[in-house]
Amino acid sequence: MTDIMVIKILRESLMTTLIVSAPIMGIGMIVGLIVAIFQTTTSIQEQTLTFVPKIIAIFAALLIFASWMIRTLVNYTYNVFEMIGKMGGG
Repeated sequence: MTDIMVIKILRESLMTTLIVSAPIMGIGMIVGLIVAIFQTTTSIQEQTLTFVPKIIAIFAALLIFASWMIRTLVNYTYNVFEMIGKMGGG
């Protein structure tokens, strides 16, 4: 295994992680911002109020993006095993 292959696998794994987690993190951040603005405008100081909308939004996002996320991870796994096969000569 050459250094270039290791760097390529690490780069691809980091990019796949970022790409797969971006929709969920983005939706969580947007919902958190909306709830924070709502709390500020209504002067509600309840800290636990942000959790329920975030959890609901994240579960909804997982339902929407699950097939795409699984497809992306399967493609990444396929590519890694393909690289391993090329290294082993098989």
